[in-house]
Formats: sequence, structure tokens, C-alpha cells
Amino acid sequence: MKYEDITGKIIGAAMEVHKTLGNGFQELIYQRALAYEMQMAGLSFAREVEQAIYYKKSEEPVGKRRADFVVENKVLVEIKALTEMDDVHYAQLLNYLKAYKFEVGLLINFGGKNLVFKRFVLGGI
Repeated sequence: MKYEDITGKIIGAAMEVHKTLGNGFQELIYQRALAYEMQMAGLSFAREVEQAIYYKKSEEPVGKRRADFVVENKVLVEIKALTEMDDVHYAQLLNYLKAYKFEVGLLINFGGKNLVFKRFVLGGI
């Protein structure tokens, strides 16, 4: 799998966060804790990475979005703190991958009793 080593470290860091904090906190708390764990795992990352969103061939952006993390300049990570995720959240990550021009992304949800994560790959394995 593409970037399996990076995504494995991110998932391991997320598991440690969920094991330590459990569910029930706001997304920002999990984001800060995940940043700590990823730093401990030796991953380089940027938080709240802003990207302009363009419509068709317009020269002016129609808006901006922020990805929670870009890890090793290769993997986009979006986190949630919801009791359940649905197709809208999956579509959000896929749209972010296209907008940021990344192939691999992780959607991680800390809101349930168990940690839930889904790996997305555009254009291949």
C-alpha cells in the first residue's frame, strides 16, 4: 500500500490518543493530542493547512478549506469527534484529496467507543 509506513504510524498515534482520552472530547482536543503523538513518532506534519477551492476554471477561489493535518507532505489527515460517520464525511475527505492534490488520506473518528479510521487512496492502491 502506498505510504503504508506513514499511515501506520499515524494510526498507531491515533490509537494511543483514543486509548488515553477515550471518547467525548471536542475535535480540537484530539487534534492537539494527535499532534503530540505524531511528533513522538517522528513524523513531520503541518496543522490546519489552508487550501483555496476553485470552481471550474475560475481564477478566483470560491472559498477555502483547512485540512487538519498534512503529514510528511504525502498524507492528508482529517479527524472527527462524532458518534457516527456517514457518506458525507467520506465525500469530504475525497474532495480534500482532490483539492490538495494528494493520493492518500486518512479519516479518523475519535467520537465513538472505539477508534474508527478509514484509509482513502485516489488512483490506485
